[in-house]
Parts: sequence; C-alpha cells; structure tokens
Amino acid sequence: MRQRIEFWFQAVAGTIHDRPWFFIIVAVLVATGLGMQISRLRIDTSNESYFHHTDPVLTVYDDFKAQFGTDELIIVAIEAPDVFDPAFLHKLEKLHDELAENVPHLADITSLVNARNTRGETDRLIVEDLLENFPKNGDELAALKDRAMSNPLYINRLISPDATMTGIILETDLAETEAPDDVLAGFDDEPAGDEAVEKKPARTKNEMAETIVNKVEEITAKYDSDDFDIQLAGVPVVLKVQKEAMMKDMGRFMMLALLTIGLCLFLMFHRISGVFLPITVVMLSLFSTLGLMGLFNVPFTLPSMILPSFLLAVGVGAAVHILSLVFREMGHGEDKRTAIIHALGHSGIAVVITSFTTAVGLASFATTALAPIAALGIFGGSGVLLSLFYTIVLIPALLAIIPLKKKKEKPAATRTNDRFDHIMDWIAELVARRPKMITTITILLMIAGLGSALQLRFSHNVLEWQPPSWECRQATERIDKIMGGTINIEIIVDTGKENGLYDPAVLKDLDRLAQELKVFDDGKVKVANASSVADIIKEIHQALNENRPEFYKVPDNAALIPQEFLLFENSGSDDLEKVIDSSFRKARFTLQVPWLDVFYYNGLLKKIETSFQESIGNRATVTITGLLQLFVHTVKAATLSMAEGYIIAAVLITLMMVMLVGGLRMGLISMVPNLAPVIFVMGLMHWIALPLDTYTMMIGTIALGLAVDDTVHFLNSFRRYFSMGQPAKEAIRSTLRTSGRAMLITTVVLALGFFMFTFASMLNIERFGYLTGLTLVLALLADFFSVPALMILMYSKKQSEENV
Repeated sequence: MRQRIEFWFQAVAGTIHDRPWFFIIVAVLVATGLGMQISRLRIDTSNESYFHHTDPVLTVYDDFKAQFGTDELIIVAIEAPDVFDPAFLHKLEKLHDELAENVPHLADITSLVNARNTRGETDRLIVEDLLENFPKNGDELAALKDRAMSNPLYINRLISPDATMTGIILETDLAETEAPDDVLAGFDDEPAGDEAVEKKPARTKNEMAETIVNKVEEITAKYDSDDFDIQLAGVPVVLKVQKEAMMKDMGRFMMLALLTIGLCLFLMFHRISGVFLPITVVMLSLFSTLGLMGLFNVPFTLPSMILPSFLLAVGVGAAVHILSLVFREMGHGEDKRTAIIHALGHSGIAVVITSFTTAVGLASFATTALAPIAALGIFGGSGVLLSLFYTIVLIPALLAIIPLKKKKEKPAATRTNDRFDHIMDWIAELVARRPKMITTITILLMIAGLGSALQLRFSHNVLEWQPPSWECRQATERIDKIMGGTINIEIIVDTGKENGLYDPAVLKDLDRLAQELKVFDDGKVKVANASSVADIIKEIHQALNENRPEFYKVPDNAALIPQEFLLFENSGSDDLEKVIDSSFRKARFTLQVPWLDVFYYNGLLKKIETSFQESIGNRATVTITGLLQLFVHTVKAATLSMAEGYIIAAVLITLMMVMLVGGLRMGLISMVPNLAPVIFVMGLMHWIALPLDTYTMMIGTIALGLAVDDTVHFLNSFRRYFSMGQPAKEAIRSTLRTSGRAMLITTVVLALGFFMFTFASMLNIERFGYLTGLTLVLALLADFFSVPALMILMYSKKQSEENV
C-alpha cells in the first residue's frame, strides 16, 4: 500500500512537470476566485462576536438590550479636589452639554448635571435635573451637596463617596445596523432625478463604537487639566483599543514573518527560488483563507489575528521538505524532472499526513461554543489544506518552468567540516548509547509537567490582556478603586403577568435584595451599587409625602402604586422605561461591580441566584444577563470546549500516527515524545503563575498538531532507511542528516513565527506566542533525542521492514 501511494505521488509529479502551465492556471484561478472575496471580510471585536448567533445566552442578552437598552456604557470620570466647587460644576455642565450635542449614536447621557431629582411641591410631583437651578450662593451649594451625597443612587455611580470623582455616563446605541445581502437590490421602486437619495452603506457596531469613542476623546481632551483630570473607561473604549492594537500588530507580524521566513529559506537553500517558491505558496494560502472567510461571511475577530502569521509560518514546512529533496537530488547530478518525481515520491505521504495532523489540531476547535475560536479552527485548518494544495500543484509546476542551476553537492566523504552533520552524528551516537536514560528523562519530565498542569487555574479578564501602562486599563482600575465599579450585572425579573410590578410584595423584595446585595463583599468582589424600579417608587412616594425621609419606601397600599407610576410618567421623565417594560411585567435589576477576572464573581453569582430564589422565586422568574454574564459564559464554554478539543485532537492525531507507522503499539509510543512538550509547557505555566485563558488554552492542540509533523518526517525517513537494510543506529544517523536539516529549518521558521507574537501590543497574544514557540522548540528536541531513543529500544535487533 505504501509503495502504491508513493508511485501515485511520483506519477502526479511527472504529470504536473510535463503540463506545468495547465496546473499553474488552475492554481491561479482558485487563488483569484477566493482572493476576490476578501472585500467581503469584516472586522468584529465586539463581545457578542465570541458567540454563535443561536447561543441562548446571547439571545437573552439581545432581548435585554432590545427592551432596556445597552449596558455598554462609556464612563467619563473626572477627578478633582472638590467636585462641588462652583468653577468645577460650571466646567462639568459645559462638558456635559457639548458631549450631549456632538457625540453620535448616543441613547442617553447622565451626570450630576441632569441626574434625576424627584421632589414634591404642594400637591405636585416634580422630576427635574439636579442642576436645573444652579446654586447662587454658599447655602444653595451646601444644599445641593447634601442632596447629592444623601442620594444612594448617586453614590459610586455619579459621584464617589469622598466627592473627589464624578462620572458622566454615556449610554450608546450600538445595535447592529448591517443589513443582509438583498437579492432583490436594484428592483425597488425608488425616486429618480432630484428626488433620488444617495444610499450610504450600513455601519457595523465596531465602526459606530469607534466613531463614538473618537468623538468623546476629541471633546474631553479640550477640558482635561490638572484640576479636571478626565479618564475614559467602558466597553466601547476597550473595543476601540483592542481593534487598534489588532490592526497595528497584524501588519507588523506579517512583515516580520515574511522577513524571517525569507532569511531562513535563503540561509538553507542559498537560492532565490528557494525563497520565492515557498513564499508564493504561503501568500496564496493566506489570501485564499481570508477570502474563504469573506465568502462565508465569517468576521475577522481578535483571536483571528494569529491566523495570518500562523499560516505564513506553517505553510512553509511542506515546501521546505520537497525543495530540500529536489535540490539535493539535482546536486547529485539528477535532472530536474527526476529530482521532482523523487522528492514527491519520497515526501508526498509525509507532507500530506503532516498537513492533515496540523489541520486536525486546528479543526478540533470547530466544536467549541466560542464562535471566533471555532472559526479559527475551521478556517485555520482549511488554510493548511489550501497550502497543501498549492504546494503539491504549484511547487512542481513552477520548478518545471523556472531555470535552476545545478549546484553540485559535495560527496559525503569530503564534508568533514559540515557542522550540522557533526551535531547530528553526535546525537545519533548519544542516543544509541543512552536510549533508556533519554526515554526515562522524557517520561519524568512528562509526569512532572502533568502534576503541575493539573493545578492550573482558569482565567478570563479582557482588561488584564492590556499592558499596565495603557491608559484604558489605568483609567478602569482607577475608577474601580474610587467609584467601586465600571461594569454591570443585569438581572431580569419577570412576574409572568401584566401589571405584575404593581404588587407591593414584589417591589419590596426588589428593594430588600438591593439593600442586601449592595453590601456584598467576599474579599474578591465588592458591589458598588444596586438599583431597580423599587428606587423610583420610593422616590415618588417620599416626594408625594412632603419629602419626608420616613416615606422613602415602597408603599404598602397596592392601589397607590399605579397612581404614583402614572404621576411619574406624566412628569416628563423617561427613566421608568429603562427599568421596566411597557406592560409592567418585567423589571431590570442592576448591580455595579469592578472589572475583575470572571472567576472572582462565582461567589456573587451564587449569592444572586440563592437570594433571588429565596425572596422572589415563587412570584417571578429570574434571569442573569449583561456583559459580565457573557464573560462568565465565555469561560465556561471555552473550558468545556477546549477539553473536548484536546481529546479529539489527541485521538485523531494518534490514529493518523498509527496509520503512518503501521502498528497500534508503535503509533501510541510515538505520541509520547509529542505529548511530553505540550504537557511540560502547561506545567511550566503553573510554575510561572500564568493562568489558562481562551488563548493559552489553544496552545496544546495547535502545538500538538505542529509537533507531530517533524515526528512524521522522521519516522517516514527512518522506515525508508531501515527497510533498505541499515541497522537502527545507522538509519537514525541517515535520517538526522537528511530529514533532520529540513526538520530544523521548519521548526525554526515555525518557532520564530510564534515568537514574533512576543512583540504584540496585548499580553494575551504575547503569552500565546512565546509559549507555543517554546513548545515547538521542545518538540524538536524530542524528535532529535526521544524519538530516536524509542527507535533504538524497539528496532535495534530488527533488520527488516517486515518486522516493523
């Protein structure tokens, strides 16, 4: 079977060499057809992009936003010695008004300037802005400060407890405005002539968020000063920062990857063709893969930024193994056609298997509940297979038409000063003398790594992906420290019936829960504020009872509640719409918390579930949602999906190794040196206190899929030399001298491709890069030492292929 496959590859190589232009045209047509779809590729760095459209958690969140508005707020925090200084208040009012008038896509804006101030006057309910009447003297200023500092809804939301920081809260309208492709476009009845209106393309959420934040930054820059220190935080700010970092890094990574690959190829082959051909293959693979994403309308997300550099580095491997054999055979005096046929016949099987193992490693992500990780798996794997297609088709075809000089290779006997061969011979000798010791060390490192890896903690903190020096992170952490929180947990309470919120018992439960959760502090998370519709009814009831403090409560008389709500609605305020639906069936309950690692919220979330169930479980259904809940679900989905992915990748790659070596026992044993580097690096992460997040979780399957490649090439060459009658030690020496050189250069290219991510702006990409690169370096060492040691132990007494 093996020989038949090799003969088939030789026949394919001959056919491609004899009809090169036909195959070049086919490859160009495929690349052009897919590449033209890149124009449809869009960028999406939103939090929702992490979920499939059918995900129930995302559906609940979308329903929440449709009903109550988005919780993606921009926080403009201003720090000053005294927030209630008249000059400060005038400046705050001016800034508030300019933001309200000029920031696009703004659903609402709230600050001390227009904070709700509910009061009663004779028999009237008055709902006005806090600074409706600007204080004219010290007494009025003192009264204003007293009103603000005594209102629990202002504290930590609009003003810090020590009155040194105040916030302007901008509620954005970031609903997606992209319309799907309209197959009937052009057939609408549209006005012509002067009545025709030019249509502008719909804007994506990311574009809208960027526009909003840019305008806010532009306006606030004019007001920023030492005594009016402005800091920006909030999800739209984080989205913009991430997108800017992604766009800057991607271009830099691609340039570095191309330069590194080109240099490594030139040092290996000393030929322009040895640089041009592999880079042509990887560039076509990259553009085809991006076009494939555009064709299927899959957005380019933050995890996708590793894809271009990854494909550039990975795609080189197959081309290097084929070209190294072609140039070697030509160096031995063979003509170009014979050299191409020999190279594809010798390495065709290994190239196909290594491409499939890499694709399988990536494709194991396809089942994950996180949409961008699943897309990375699907299209990363597709890119690897496209690279295989271009390698098999284009490399022989282009070699056939490109004039190549025959560089005569020195006879082995005269290459006494070849340093690489000396090193390979030393390794072969060491392995032959100490196979048991090398194998024992490998197993011990694997066991030590496994014991440490099992203690790894999981993490998901988008803010900590940013370096500590970034303004966005500093501002968020500063606001969290002074104001208590920059992100919300949203809870939907559904009474299940129209006017269910007129029930005093339900409102009193909401009020009691707010007071209980407002003081929650488990040492990790401290709640900054809690609010619900109960706060509004308490304000109304107090105002209608001569503003007396003892009436700041939910009325006991059920008949009063609809009347008081009606008076509030007639006052001109629309604040009720933000916390209840139009049928008075559903209510919004909001907790303000600091931006932390999502695993820190486990205690609070359990407390919420328990408290709501005990207090209101028999009168309403409770659903937790909001951005923070999306983050929590992200980690849960990633943890489960990655565990499944690791198992799928390990099983499928092991089966492929069994098929390659032709035996279950040998296939299983050959996986040990490939699993050892992955497990060791996972253990190393625990030793250096790095957590498993949605990026470092990918290291195992990606590295395993790549690490197996060198093992496949080693075993493929070893079997060939061993079947020719060479003893195991000599077969290892021959393998290391031939395939070892290509294994080294491909690993160097791959490792450097990942090490480039250490120049990333964001820490999560940086960690992913150097950990994956380190894993590949360790995998090469395993292929140079551990795999040969296993071959010595298993085949030192066998001299024929039939016994393998």
